[in-house]
Amino acid sequence: MTTSTPISPRDKAEILAQALPYIRRFHGKTMVIKYGGNAMTDPELQADFAEDVVLLKLVGINPVVVHGGGPQIEQALNRLGKKGEFVQGMRVTDAETMEVVEWVLAGEVQQDIVGLIHQAGGKAVGLTGRDGGLIRARKLKMADLQDPRKEHDLGQVGDIVAIDPAVVQALQEDRFIPVVSPIGFGENNESYNINADVVAAKLAIVLGAEKLVLLTNTPGVLDKSGKLLTDLSAREIDELFADGTISGGMLPKIGGALDAAKSGVNAVHIIDGRVPHAMLLEILTDQAYGTMIRSH
Repeated sequence: MTTSTPISPRDKAEILAQALPYIRRFHGKTMVIKYGGNAMTDPELQADFAEDVVLLKLVGINPVVVHGGGPQIEQALNRLGKKGEFVQGMRVTDAETMEVVEWVLAGEVQQDIVGLIHQAGGKAVGLTGRDGGLIRARKLKMADLQDPRKEHDLGQVGDIVAIDPAVVQALQEDRFIPVVSPIGFGENNESYNINADVVAAKLAIVLGAEKLVLLTNTPGVLDKSGKLLTDLSAREIDELFADGTISGGMLPKIGGALDAAKSGVNAVHIIDGRVPHAMLLEILTDQAYGTMIRSH
Protein backbone atom coordinates (compact mmCIF):
# COMPACT_ATOMS: atom_id res chain seq x y z
CA MET A 1 0.00 0.00 0.00
CA THR A 2 1.57 3.31 -1.05
CA THR A 3 0.91 6.40 1.12
CA SER A 4 1.45 9.82 -0.37
CA THR A 5 2.02 13.11 1.45
CA PRO A 6 -0.32 15.96 0.43
CA ILE A 7 1.11 18.37 -2.16
CA SER A 8 0.42 22.08 -1.78
CA PRO A 9 -1.42 23.89 -4.62
CA ARG A 10 1.74 25.94 -5.30
CA ASP A 11 3.85 22.77 -5.64
CA LYS A 12 1.24 21.22 -7.95
CA ALA A 13 1.34 24.32 -10.17
CA GLU A 14 5.16 24.18 -10.19
CA ILE A 15 5.09 20.50 -11.25
CA LEU A 16 2.67 21.25 -14.10
CA ALA A 17 4.79 24.22 -15.23
CA GLN A 18 7.90 21.99 -15.32
CA ALA A 19 6.05 19.49 -17.53
CA LEU A 20 5.07 22.15 -20.10
CA PRO A 21 8.28 22.15 -22.21
CA TYR A 22 8.15 18.33 -22.43
CA ILE A 23 4.46 18.36 -23.41
CA ARG A 24 5.26 20.95 -26.10
CA ARG A 25 8.24 18.96 -27.38
CA PHE A 26 6.39 15.63 -27.60
CA HIS A 27 2.99 16.91 -28.79
CA GLY A 28 1.81 14.87 -31.79
CA LYS A 29 4.64 12.33 -31.35
CA THR A 30 4.20 8.56 -30.88
CA MET A 31 5.44 6.71 -27.80
CA VAL A 32 5.47 2.90 -27.71
CA ILE A 33 5.18 1.55 -24.16
CA LYS A 34 6.04 -2.04 -23.21
CA TYR A 35 3.86 -2.82 -20.19
CA GLY A 36 4.99 -5.62 -17.90
CA GLY A 37 6.36 -6.60 -14.50
CA ASN A 38 4.86 -5.44 -11.19
CA ALA A 39 3.14 -2.50 -12.90
CA MET A 40 0.96 -5.11 -14.55
CA THR A 41 0.10 -7.21 -11.47
CA ASP A 42 -0.21 -4.72 -8.58
CA PRO A 43 -3.74 -3.16 -8.61
CA GLU A 44 -2.56 0.33 -7.52
CA LEU A 45 0.24 0.37 -10.10
CA GLN A 46 -2.20 -0.85 -12.78
CA ALA A 47 -4.46 2.13 -12.08
CA ASP A 48 -1.44 4.52 -12.10
CA PHE A 49 -0.31 3.13 -15.46
CA ALA A 50 -3.76 3.57 -17.04
CA GLU A 51 -3.98 7.16 -15.74
CA ASP A 52 -0.51 7.93 -17.14
CA VAL A 53 -1.41 6.57 -20.58
CA VAL A 54 -4.69 8.54 -20.67
CA LEU A 55 -2.93 11.73 -19.56
CA LEU A 56 -0.31 11.37 -22.31
CA LYS A 57 -3.12 10.99 -24.87
CA LEU A 58 -5.02 14.01 -23.51
CA VAL A 59 -1.97 16.30 -23.80
CA GLY A 60 -1.52 15.34 -27.46
CA ILE A 61 1.03 12.50 -27.25
CA ASN A 62 0.14 9.21 -29.00
CA PRO A 63 0.79 6.21 -26.72
CA VAL A 64 0.78 2.65 -28.13
CA VAL A 65 0.80 -0.09 -25.49
CA VAL A 66 2.42 -3.51 -26.08
CA HIS A 67 1.96 -5.94 -23.19
CA GLY A 68 3.49 -9.18 -22.01
CA GLY A 69 1.88 -11.72 -19.69
CA GLY A 70 4.40 -14.39 -18.61
CA PRO A 71 3.12 -14.79 -15.00
CA GLN A 72 -0.52 -14.95 -16.18
CA ILE A 73 0.35 -17.60 -18.81
CA GLU A 74 2.21 -19.61 -16.14
CA GLN A 75 -0.84 -19.47 -13.81
CA ALA A 76 -3.20 -20.61 -16.59
CA LEU A 77 -0.89 -23.52 -17.53
CA ASN A 78 -0.66 -24.55 -13.86
CA ARG A 79 -4.46 -24.61 -13.61
CA LEU A 80 -4.47 -27.00 -16.56
CA GLY A 81 -1.78 -29.14 -14.91
CA LYS A 82 0.75 -28.24 -17.64
CA LYS A 83 4.29 -27.32 -16.68
CA GLY A 84 6.00 -24.48 -18.56
CA GLU A 85 9.28 -25.44 -20.23
CA PHE A 86 11.99 -22.91 -21.04
CA VAL A 87 15.10 -23.07 -23.23
CA GLN A 88 17.61 -20.21 -22.88
CA GLY A 89 14.92 -18.05 -21.27
CA MET A 90 12.35 -18.65 -24.03
CA ARG A 91 9.05 -20.48 -23.45
CA VAL A 92 8.66 -23.69 -25.47
CA THR A 93 5.23 -23.29 -27.08
CA ASP A 94 3.53 -26.45 -28.37
CA ALA A 95 0.03 -26.26 -29.95
CA GLU A 96 -1.77 -26.65 -26.61
CA THR A 97 0.41 -24.03 -24.92
CA MET A 98 -0.19 -21.66 -27.87
CA GLU A 99 -3.95 -21.93 -27.32
CA VAL A 100 -3.43 -20.92 -23.69
CA VAL A 101 -1.08 -18.07 -24.71
CA GLU A 102 -3.69 -16.67 -27.12
CA TRP A 103 -6.51 -17.06 -24.63
CA VAL A 104 -4.52 -15.35 -21.83
CA LEU A 105 -2.83 -12.57 -23.84
CA ALA A 106 -5.49 -11.64 -26.39
CA GLY A 107 -8.35 -12.36 -23.99
CA GLU A 108 -7.80 -11.91 -20.30
CA VAL A 109 -4.73 -9.65 -20.12
CA GLN A 110 -5.51 -7.41 -23.09
CA GLN A 111 -9.12 -6.84 -22.06
CA ASP A 112 -8.04 -6.01 -18.50
CA ILE A 113 -5.73 -3.29 -19.86
CA VAL A 114 -8.42 -1.94 -22.21
CA GLY A 115 -10.86 -1.85 -19.28
CA LEU A 116 -8.39 -0.02 -17.01
CA ILE A 117 -7.78 2.64 -19.68
CA HIS A 118 -11.54 3.12 -20.14
CA GLN A 119 -11.92 3.39 -16.36
CA ALA A 120 -9.28 6.14 -16.34
CA GLY A 121 -11.25 8.08 -18.97
CA GLY A 122 -9.50 6.99 -22.17
CA LYS A 123 -10.58 5.00 -25.22
CA ALA A 124 -8.55 1.87 -26.00
CA VAL A 125 -8.79 -0.86 -28.64
CA GLY A 126 -7.14 -4.29 -28.32
CA LEU A 127 -5.19 -5.74 -31.27
CA THR A 128 -3.29 -8.93 -32.02
CA GLY A 129 -0.90 -9.50 -34.92
CA ARG A 130 -3.80 -10.74 -37.05
CA ASP A 131 -5.76 -7.47 -36.86
CA GLY A 132 -5.10 -5.48 -39.99
CA GLY A 133 -2.21 -7.84 -40.81
CA LEU A 134 -0.24 -6.07 -38.06
CA ILE A 135 2.49 -8.68 -37.26
CA ARG A 136 3.59 -11.27 -39.81
CA ALA A 137 5.84 -13.92 -38.30
CA ARG A 138 7.73 -17.16 -38.92
CA LYS A 139 9.07 -19.87 -36.66
CA LEU A 140 12.01 -18.65 -34.59
CA LYS A 141 15.27 -20.51 -35.18
CA MET A 142 17.25 -20.57 -31.94
CA ALA A 143 20.87 -21.63 -31.96
CA ASP A 144 22.33 -23.24 -28.84
CA LEU A 145 24.52 -20.84 -26.85
CA GLN A 146 27.24 -23.46 -26.31
CA ASP A 147 27.09 -25.09 -29.76
CA PRO A 148 25.81 -22.71 -32.49
CA ARG A 149 25.46 -25.67 -34.93
CA LYS A 150 22.74 -27.11 -32.70
CA GLU A 151 19.23 -25.63 -33.03
CA HIS A 152 16.42 -25.74 -30.43
CA ASP A 153 12.82 -26.35 -31.51
CA LEU A 154 10.67 -23.96 -29.46
CA GLY A 155 7.41 -24.85 -31.22
CA GLN A 156 5.19 -21.87 -32.06
CA VAL A 157 7.63 -19.18 -30.92
CA GLY A 158 7.89 -16.52 -33.59
CA ASP A 159 10.32 -14.19 -35.25
CA ILE A 160 8.90 -11.01 -36.84
CA VAL A 161 8.90 -10.99 -40.65
CA ALA A 162 7.12 -7.65 -41.10
CA ILE A 163 4.93 -5.14 -39.27
CA ASP A 164 2.17 -3.27 -41.11
CA PRO A 165 1.32 -0.31 -38.85
CA ALA A 166 -1.75 0.89 -40.84
CA VAL A 167 -4.32 -0.33 -38.28
CA VAL A 168 -2.39 1.26 -35.37
CA GLN A 169 -2.10 4.57 -37.24
CA ALA A 170 -5.81 4.56 -38.14
CA LEU A 171 -6.72 4.06 -34.46
CA GLN A 172 -4.35 6.83 -33.36
CA GLU A 173 -5.94 9.26 -35.82
CA ASP A 174 -9.36 8.36 -34.37
CA ARG A 175 -8.11 9.20 -30.85
CA PHE A 176 -7.97 5.61 -29.68
CA ILE A 177 -5.11 4.08 -27.67
CA PRO A 178 -3.99 0.80 -29.34
CA VAL A 179 -3.22 -2.09 -26.95
CA VAL A 180 -1.19 -4.79 -28.76
CA SER A 181 -0.81 -8.45 -27.75
CA PRO A 182 2.53 -9.93 -28.97
CA ILE A 183 0.98 -12.66 -31.13
CA GLY A 184 1.99 -12.89 -34.79
CA PHE A 185 0.60 -14.99 -37.64
CA GLY A 186 2.36 -17.05 -40.30
CA GLU A 187 1.73 -17.59 -44.01
CA ASN A 188 -0.57 -20.55 -43.23
CA ASN A 189 -2.52 -18.52 -40.65
CA GLU A 190 -0.73 -20.27 -37.77
CA SER A 191 -0.19 -18.29 -34.54
CA TYR A 192 3.18 -17.41 -33.03
CA ASN A 193 4.11 -16.33 -29.51
CA ILE A 194 6.61 -13.45 -29.79
CA ASN A 195 8.73 -11.75 -27.11
CA ALA A 196 6.83 -8.56 -26.14
CA ASP A 197 10.05 -6.50 -25.82
CA VAL A 198 10.93 -7.41 -29.41
CA VAL A 199 7.42 -6.50 -30.67
CA ALA A 200 7.54 -3.15 -28.84
CA ALA A 201 10.99 -2.30 -30.26
CA LYS A 202 10.09 -3.25 -33.85
CA LEU A 203 6.76 -1.40 -33.64
CA ALA A 204 8.55 1.72 -32.35
CA ILE A 205 10.94 1.58 -35.34
CA VAL A 206 8.15 1.08 -37.92
CA LEU A 207 5.97 3.84 -36.42
CA GLY A 208 8.93 6.25 -36.29
CA ALA A 209 8.23 6.69 -32.56
CA GLU A 210 9.82 9.50 -30.59
CA LYS A 211 10.30 7.20 -27.60
CA LEU A 212 10.21 3.53 -26.61
CA VAL A 213 9.43 3.03 -22.91
CA LEU A 214 10.07 -0.38 -21.31
CA LEU A 215 8.53 -0.93 -17.85
CA THR A 216 10.55 -3.46 -15.85
CA ASN A 217 11.03 -4.79 -12.31
CA THR A 218 14.50 -3.25 -12.06
CA PRO A 219 15.61 0.36 -11.51
CA GLY A 220 17.09 0.34 -15.05
CA VAL A 221 20.52 -0.63 -16.39
CA LEU A 222 23.03 -1.07 -13.55
CA ASP A 223 26.81 -1.00 -13.71
CA LYS A 224 28.95 -3.78 -12.23
CA SER A 225 28.73 -2.24 -8.72
CA GLY A 226 24.91 -2.02 -8.89
CA LYS A 227 24.76 1.76 -9.55
CA LEU A 228 22.01 3.01 -11.88
CA LEU A 229 23.24 4.26 -15.26
CA THR A 230 20.75 7.01 -16.14
CA ASP A 231 22.02 8.20 -19.51
CA LEU A 232 23.70 6.00 -22.12
CA SER A 233 24.50 6.23 -25.81
CA ALA A 234 24.08 3.26 -28.18
CA ARG A 235 27.90 2.98 -28.30
CA GLU A 236 28.15 2.77 -24.48
CA ILE A 237 25.49 -0.01 -24.48
CA ASP A 238 27.62 -1.97 -26.99
CA GLU A 239 30.55 -1.70 -24.54
CA LEU A 240 28.38 -2.96 -21.62
CA PHE A 241 27.42 -5.99 -23.74
CA ALA A 242 31.05 -6.65 -24.62
CA ASP A 243 32.33 -6.58 -21.02
CA GLY A 244 29.44 -8.70 -19.67
CA THR A 245 27.81 -5.95 -17.54
CA ILE A 246 24.55 -6.61 -19.39
CA SER A 247 23.55 -10.27 -19.31
CA GLY A 248 20.72 -12.68 -18.45
CA GLY A 249 17.13 -11.47 -18.55
CA MET A 250 18.22 -7.96 -19.60
CA LEU A 251 19.66 -9.22 -22.92
CA PRO A 252 16.45 -9.39 -25.02
CA LYS A 253 15.19 -6.14 -23.49
CA ILE A 254 18.38 -4.22 -24.17
CA GLY A 255 18.88 -5.90 -27.56
CA GLY A 256 15.51 -4.59 -28.77
CA ALA A 257 16.14 -1.20 -27.15
CA LEU A 258 19.49 -0.91 -28.90
CA ASP A 259 17.95 -1.82 -32.28
CA ALA A 260 15.33 0.89 -31.76
CA ALA A 261 17.90 3.51 -30.74
CA LYS A 262 20.06 2.68 -33.79
CA SER A 263 17.04 2.72 -36.13
CA GLY A 264 15.70 6.22 -35.57
CA VAL A 265 13.80 6.06 -32.25
CA ASN A 266 15.15 9.17 -30.49
CA ALA A 267 15.28 7.76 -26.98
CA VAL A 268 14.59 4.46 -25.23
CA HIS A 269 13.69 4.51 -21.53
CA ILE A 270 14.09 1.42 -19.36
CA ILE A 271 12.22 2.36 -16.20
CA ASP A 272 11.19 0.90 -12.85
CA GLY A 273 7.52 0.00 -13.13
CA ARG A 274 7.39 -0.53 -9.34
CA VAL A 275 7.53 3.26 -8.82
CA PRO A 276 4.05 4.87 -8.94
CA HIS A 277 3.66 7.06 -12.08
CA ALA A 278 7.29 6.28 -13.07
CA MET A 279 6.40 6.76 -16.74
CA LEU A 280 5.19 10.37 -16.31
CA LEU A 281 8.09 11.18 -14.00
CA GLU A 282 10.59 9.91 -16.58
CA ILE A 283 8.96 11.52 -19.63
CA LEU A 284 7.66 14.85 -18.29
CA THR A 285 10.25 15.86 -15.66
CA ASP A 286 14.03 16.38 -15.41
CA GLN A 287 14.30 13.60 -12.82
CA ALA A 288 15.64 10.23 -14.05
CA TYR A 289 13.61 7.20 -12.94
CA GLY A 290 15.48 4.68 -15.05
CA THR A 291 17.98 4.45 -17.89
CA MET A 292 17.65 6.53 -21.05
CA ILE A 293 19.42 5.22 -24.14
CA ARG A 294 20.03 7.97 -26.67
CA SER A 295 20.16 7.29 -30.40
CA HIS A 296 23.24 9.50 -30.73
